[in-house]
Amino acid sequence: MPAIQTYDDFIKVHGVLLASSGIPQKLHPLLFQKLAAEAFDGGHHFQIEPVEDGNQRRLLFTSEFMAKESNLFLVDHAWTFRLSDAYKQLQEVPGLAERMAALMCVDTDLSDTVEEGDIGEDNTKLSAEEIVTREVIKAKEGDAARWLELDELGIDDDMLSSLDLPHKFPNLLALSLCGNNLKNIETVVREVTQLKSLKALWLNDNPILKENGDGCMEDAILQGCSSLEIYNSRFTPHFGVWALGFCAEIYNKDRPGYAYQGEQPLQCLSSLDLSNRCINNLFNKAFSPTEMPSLSHLNIRGNPLDQNSANDLLELLNQFSCLSALEVDIPGPLGENAVRIVEALPNLSVLNGVSTSKISESGKSVVDSMLLPRLPEWTAGEPIADRIINAMWFYLMTYRLADEEKIDETSVWYVMDELGSSMRHSDEPNFRVSPFLYMPEGELASAVSYSILWPTEDIQRNDECTRDFLFGIGEDKQRSARLTAWFHTPRNYFIKEYESYRQKLQSTKFTSPLQESSVTSTLYRADGSALRVYTDIPHVEDFLNRPEFVITSEAKDADIIWTSMQVDEELKKAAGLNDQQYINQFPFEACIVMKHHLAETVQKAHGLPEWLQPTYNLETQLAQMIGDYLVRERDGLDNLWILKPWNMARTIDTTITGNLSAIIRLMETGPKVCQKYIEHPALFQGRKFDLRYIVLVRSLNPLEIFLADIFWTRLANNAYTLDKHSLAEYETHFTVMNYRGRLNHLNTPEFVKEFELEHKVKWMDIHSRVRSMIRSVFESAASVHPEMHHPKSRAMYGVDVMLDSNFQPKLLEVTYCPDCKRACTYDTEAVVKGGETVKGHDFYNYVFGCLFLDETNHVSPL
Repeated sequence: MPAIQTYDDFIKVHGVLLASSGIPQKLHPLLFQKLAAEAFDGGHHFQIEPVEDGNQRRLLFTSEFMAKESNLFLVDHAWTFRLSDAYKQLQEVPGLAERMAALMCVDTDLSDTVEEGDIGEDNTKLSAEEIVTREVIKAKEGDAARWLELDELGIDDDMLSSLDLPHKFPNLLALSLCGNNLKNIETVVREVTQLKSLKALWLNDNPILKENGDGCMEDAILQGCSSLEIYNSRFTPHFGVWALGFCAEIYNKDRPGYAYQGEQPLQCLSSLDLSNRCINNLFNKAFSPTEMPSLSHLNIRGNPLDQNSANDLLELLNQFSCLSALEVDIPGPLGENAVRIVEALPNLSVLNGVSTSKISESGKSVVDSMLLPRLPEWTAGEPIADRIINAMWFYLMTYRLADEEKIDETSVWYVMDELGSSMRHSDEPNFRVSPFLYMPEGELASAVSYSILWPTEDIQRNDECTRDFLFGIGEDKQRSARLTAWFHTPRNYFIKEYESYRQKLQSTKFTSPLQESSVTSTLYRADGSALRVYTDIPHVEDFLNRPEFVITSEAKDADIIWTSMQVDEELKKAAGLNDQQYINQFPFEACIVMKHHLAETVQKAHGLPEWLQPTYNLETQLAQMIGDYLVRERDGLDNLWILKPWNMARTIDTTITGNLSAIIRLMETGPKVCQKYIEHPALFQGRKFDLRYIVLVRSLNPLEIFLADIFWTRLANNAYTLDKHSLAEYETHFTVMNYRGRLNHLNTPEFVKEFELEHKVKWMDIHSRVRSMIRSVFESAASVHPEMHHPKSRAMYGVDVMLDSNFQPKLLEVTYCPDCKRACTYDTEAVVKGGETVKGHDFYNYVFGCLFLDETNHVSPL
């Protein structure tokens, strides 16, 4: 196609793109003019302004007036990439990391975060020993330390003991040990519980929390430190004046405690932020109108308050006569209706940032207009590229390329330029942004990507220019939950959704059906004539050569249809198939071969079996997933998740991440399940592996299933690591190398022998657990979806299994018509039944023998 010369050419080439973009038709000529001239004239109308202490930017309109849909602007794409290439590009493309860091507001000089008092004479950060020594000297001079911060100093268990903090600082009120290398519960409890005056303790970001959880250690510390009011940023049941004073910024490092006996530090307090402090019970001597008579603004978002009733809480808050502004989760601990809260607290003038009179007039039950933005966070010394990878999910947008022949399997992500990226979200926006591919040469190869910006409302000078980050997405698509990618949404709501969901699954009980006698019979013909097989799978054509079967090229003449395609009524009609033919698929088998249906099927039958990692269908269970993530975050548990498309193979569009915003944003590239990543798998010589089993199904009612005596090990190429830079490395975290990467064939008997030696285990014990798990999977399908049974169905499935570090099997997925090239290529010695050799070229002979001739050669009934 020739280069675009005229407006008519432009419309002819871009007609479909223009229609899908939503750009008003009256603006199409102007769009063509600006694209042809590469006119970036937004600077004449807009100004970027820093907000949130420089951690965010907003876009202001600087002209006098602009009417709705009267103009449009080109926005350049500052960075376009595939997700797997992001980190590498930030490291290698000159100037990219610096530009992205500035655009995303993560370019603050980290040296500024080190307190002046913790820098030595050579301008380096003091060590833990040096800080302690300095504080001991101060104490001898009469300035005893009562607040000690020893964060990110590499303190391990031995060093903590050697510092001897209880002896040197017996009157310590606050101790922070965040970001160190503490691992031993006994050591930490022993040292900390000797500090009898301790009011606050921070152990966040230590391995001890991630590896052991927090429950038993927290109980021991609270029992030994009866005065402790804050533990890991959360209020303890003993919270009082000190904890409230800390949240009100009355107490800090410079003023750690009471100045004199009898002091009432909260008397003049007017504003108090208690958000996300895990408070279960607000009834407390310190939290009272007597202690805080001047309290006018209170934030209690993100607290369960589950030991208090809504009526009791409302009655307590009503006693604060000066309380005029309240922030609380709705629905939440005060109930599910904003109007009722307003009625119960007549002194309130503002609820969640909205006038109470406006709430009463509108009758809105849920009011949450004051969601705080998620701002970029990083730790001291964190490289620029890492900060960008974490922060980019606040800014990214995405599209997928397609031409007449196919759609690209991997999505393209991009960051708009500084102007476009400074636009903040609004539920009532005044601008809209849409991606657009301009093809000046008339074909996809010449495409240049832009975003197009135009006003959807009349704009006045100094108006903030906003867009809807979730344009076109309503509550039917979980809009409120998806806003969590950019905002601090009510934690308590999501945690309750998760706990309710988990409780429901935990109450599910499954009873295995009684083993019934077989109802299937051999299809072998008495006259010895062969069964005709139609197939579109080359390996079946090549290797099914026993005399009982013959390949036919006409599907309508076949006795058996063995195909890789989905056989539906339309295909049956087109191919001339009839109801007497056997087909290698069961009706409704999507309940196990599509990932979201597989999880749903198993959960309906078994609830929360140990062999299925926590799994959520993000299209319907985002709120529950967010709740699970927040609970794990609160409890200091590992929080890596793997996102998998519903129905794509070979790990296409599969991502591993611990970033909640990333998890939510990745929904934009297609429907996915989000599954808890197996962070500690069993390894083989330091590398990750999984196992492919072959299951043959003759019948689902009664259940007649067989497990092939041979299985295959699929091994990652790189040594396993949880280093965050490795998460995008395919050859470290994934094992399917048939289609990319370097394939290393591993002989199964050798693998089993070496695995047993390496881990001192018996493989047959593992094999027994795998067999039990696989049967449970198909029992789930038969129980939950009895409609899946069909007398003319016989099928083969691939079941992929991983072992965790305790050698317990974990179900990964079930695959219809699995790729069996490897099975046909290699002769394999079975590790069961005495280790007989199974010839690769006989694979389909014994598969068909089992399914259609009632044979059990090289298979075992489950």
